[in-house]
Amino acid sequence: MSPVFAIIDAPIIAVIIGAAIILFGAERLPKLARSMGQAKKEFDAAVSAKNPPPEPATPPAAPPSAPLPPTDPSAAPPTQ
Repeated sequence: MSPVFAIIDAPIIAVIIGAAIILFGAERLPKLARSMGQAKKEFDAAVSAKNPPPEPATPPAAPPSAPLPPTDPSAAPPTQ
């Protein structure tokens, strides 16, 4: 936690909330909070639409199902 947030405790938060109620009124605070939430949602949607997540360049390779036959005839195991 940074030092700035260390000095903000419960009494200070209560004073800030009280000042907001006095400045804006109890009827307007829910509307204000709702509009701020809606603005944040719109901002996040615009940012995610502008910067879509990158797609992988190549698909992952499938694991081989069986061992490949040797290509060099001298490397092949002897047959009996």
